[in-house]
Amino acid sequence: MTEPGSTPQPQAAPKGTQGGAQPAGENPSFVKLAMRNMVRKGRQSLLHFGLTAAGFLAFITLIAWLGRPQLPGG
Repeated sequence: MTEPGSTPQPQAAPKGTQGGAQPAGENPSFVKLAMRNMVRKGRQSLLHFGLTAAGFLAFITLIAWLGRPQLPGG
C-alpha cells in the first residue's frame, strides 16, 4: 500500500522493447546513444570522424611549425 499523500510511481516498461523506443524509466548512457547513432548513420559518422581527425592533425602540425625552435646559423 502507499502512504497517504504520496504519489504512486509509474512502472517501467519491460527491457525487451523493439523499434528504438526508450522505456519510460530507462536513461541510456551517451556512449550507447553514440554507438546506436553510428550504426544507423555509418557513412556520415565515418565522414565526420575523418574530417575531425584531419583537422586535428592539421592543427597539431600548425602548432608544431609555429613553435619550432630557432637555431642560430640555420
